[in-house]
Amino acid sequence: MSDLNWLPRESGLKDHHLWSEDIFSTQAPGVIFEKKPIRDPQGNLVDGLYSAWITLNNPDQYNAYTIEMVKAVIAGFHRASVDSSVVACVFTAVGNKSFCTGGNVKEYAEYYSKRPNEYGIYMDLFNTMVDGILSCKKPTICRVNGMRVAGGQEIGMATDITISSDLAIFGQAGAKHGSAPDGGSTDFLPWMLPTELAMWNCVSCEMWSAYKMFRLGLISKCVPVIKDNGKWVRNPTVHTDSYVADGELVYGEYKNGDAAKTGRDYLKKATIDFELLDKEVDKVIWTYTNLFPGCLIKSIEGIRLKKKFFWDQSKVINRHWLAANMAGEAFLGFNAFHTKKITGTDTIDFIEFRRRLAAGDTLDDTLMAAVLGTPK
Repeated sequence: MSDLNWLPRESGLKDHHLWSEDIFSTQAPGVIFEKKPIRDPQGNLVDGLYSAWITLNNPDQYNAYTIEMVKAVIAGFHRASVDSSVVACVFTAVGNKSFCTGGNVKEYAEYYSKRPNEYGIYMDLFNTMVDGILSCKKPTICRVNGMRVAGGQEIGMATDITISSDLAIFGQAGAKHGSAPDGGSTDFLPWMLPTELAMWNCVSCEMWSAYKMFRLGLISKCVPVIKDNGKWVRNPTVHTDSYVADGELVYGEYKNGDAAKTGRDYLKKATIDFELLDKEVDKVIWTYTNLFPGCLIKSIEGIRLKKKFFWDQSKVINRHWLAANMAGEAFLGFNAFHTKKITGTDTIDFIEFRRRLAAGDTLDDTLMAAVLGTPK
């Protein structure tokens, strides 16, 4: 073999990061970025290899993302993408109540509503966040610690694999609160669910259990997180012991009546433990660790391509509609939800709204005042 030591070469590593670590914060609202050592199946730490954890930290608002958090998520996925010591990226959130409920309604209602140009600029950032997840050169895992709703569902679906607490709920809220699920749901759901179920999930605003989403194939794994006297207890509000009852599929559906009340009462006192959730995440990461990194990311990109295709077709057009909508229905929907503690209702009077539109009324302040709730 020829000796090539004579060739001029640089040594060391280049810095490919676009943002400094100052963009991350352990103070809420913010995003935490942390590199955690890889663990083998025996729990031993692997020297020099890590998973990158991007953690939404806004628990008082159910981990809804503020504009500064969106910027930090973009930075986090880029930082993980260019760090060769990182094997995989874990997207999760603080607490046990919520992964993410989407955009920050306070910002939407108080600032962005009736400022469509400003919201369009915001949507450019949101689109970049989804692009960053879909383009990360490391496998991405959504560790769902609670509710994954609305925009939270959309950024979660942008990841490659979802491992969920069995107490989590999944769904959309747009059509009920003045928007449309155009931040990824209309692009991703038809790939992940049968078309009619994707349609109903998008528009009904129903919340579906983690077990139902697992049964339908939207998520990869659903694990119990309640520990009672050393034993794991599955979500007591959901049917998990039978598949069919009276000719209907019941696995993953919520219980009704006294059984539902008993389950909810139990949950109020239950101890939440994410041990099994984290073991499943570690198991996926260990699988990735023992694969050729180039072959791994090419395989992942080949699957992502299908989601990215439809996302790329519509994200810019959707950005313009979502911006324009902030002057009308979004103003009503977000402000109704934001003022529910003042008015006692989180939605407008849809019947009156439709009647006034049918009568040809203009979408002015008089109409808006007639359909919004009033202070109690």
